[in-house]
Amino acid sequence: MEFFQKAKAVRIRKVHEKYLTADEDEETVTQDRNGSDKRARWTVEPVRGSFKVIRLKSFYGSYLTASNEPFLLGATGRKVVLSKPSRLDSSVEWEPVKEGSKVKLKTRYGNFLRANSGLPPWRNSVTHDSPHISDSFLWDVDMVEILVQKVSPAPAPAPVATPPSRTRV
Repeated sequence: MEFFQKAKAVRIRKVHEKYLTADEDEETVTQDRNGSDKRARWTVEPVRGSFKVIRLKSFYGSYLTASNEPFLLGATGRKVVLSKPSRLDSSVEWEPVKEGSKVKLKTRYGNFLRANSGLPPWRNSVTHDSPHISDSFLWDVDMVEILVQKVSPAPAPAPVATPPSRTRV
């Protein structure tokens, strides 16, 4: 999605004005109302070789990761965590999908980032799941820092060779 190609850093927000936040334990992803907190800032890293896919890196240097671990036994949602993998793989890759003025963030396996609400343990949690008819998969994205493209200087013009003067005798 073109929006993310221009962004160096973003904030990701739900309808209820809660932001996707990296917790201080450097493992947990939650929602918080304080969008100005450094924990709500995500650095956008494009995935080499893909025009559509990005990685989101937290203030702590950990990546937003779609784990295979169930959030709750018997529930369909899987945990979204922060990780620092030794090798970057598809679990840290997200495809932004535009839906109207909102965005869905899709895992490489077809699930979507979901903001949960309700009573604990669901309150303020974040999971990934197959899409349902719900706005819990829709996010607003605010650009916090614009990616400045480095413009390489134009090559110096080639010297113009002056032809040797011809003198007639």
